[in-house]
Amino acid sequence: MKIDVTSLDGAAAGSIELNDEVFGLEPREDLIARMIRYQLAKRRAGTHAVKNRADIARTGKKMYRQKGTGGARHGSARVPQFRGGGRAFGPQVRSHAHDMPKKVRALALRHALSAKARDGGIVVWDNAALDAPKTKALRESFAKLGLMSALIIDGADLQDNFALAARNIPNIDVLPVEGINVYDIIRREKLVLTKAALDALEARFK
Repeated sequence: MKIDVTSLDGAAAGSIELNDEVFGLEPREDLIARMIRYQLAKRRAGTHAVKNRADIARTGKKMYRQKGTGGARHGSARVPQFRGGGRAFGPQVRSHAHDMPKKVRALALRHALSAKARDGGIVVWDNAALDAPKTKALRESFAKLGLMSALIIDGADLQDNFALAARNIPNIDVLPVEGINVYDIIRREKLVLTKAALDALEARFK
């Protein structure tokens, strides 16, 4: 698959051939959805917690005699039946992460890249660099290019000026190639890759 390469100001900068093993697969929605579920579950804090009957500061003395009262039999005021008692089977601090094979994760990333390529959502830049970290100028450039919602992936190291200028623009994410992931690819309308990012991705999946 051949795609045009442009510069940050929209000027043509040639073309490049995309690897079909990375960008030319038939996208599997189930695999992409499974990967997104894995990512979102892994990043959950899991700090929710309630007090069970062992955590309630209340006497454990038997409330009244076992029989002869005409009421139900109770032994503690800390049980869930009473107001102020502990909660039964409530959430506790835990990890929501679940396992997913490394090969399946890698395959899901390739399918997400292929889905973007099929939808025409991939843009290739020769580089992502600015002379000065000016957010206003970069926002104007994005408006001219029609980038309202985009994930921008550069090489192993981001250029400081570009990263500083882009970090305060809504719906624009900038990541090094090591940080590329399925969730961020799918949640943004466009995927912008630099030549350095393309080279790194193709080398990663060889």
